[in-house]
Amino acid sequence: MTQSSETTVTIYTHPDCAYSSAAKMDYRHRGVSFVEIDVSKEKDKIDDLLSLTGGERVTPVIVENGQATIGFKGGN
Repeated sequence: MTQSSETTVTIYTHPDCAYSSAAKMDYRHRGVSFVEIDVSKEKDKIDDLLSLTGGERVTPVIVENGQATIGFKGGN
């Protein structure tokens, strides 16, 4: 059985959030694949977002290998 060393990244975004756009651009630039959850379109995911942020409606929230980061301050 082969294990993937691929990092699993999920980014919770909102189209009006400049930081969401910056985060997606940074991950694309670095060649890191990610799953985007646009909470304006996937309203059923808002509860997941709120549980990650302690109840705050803030984006982006980046979940990388189970570790959540709230906000985006630029790439590595």
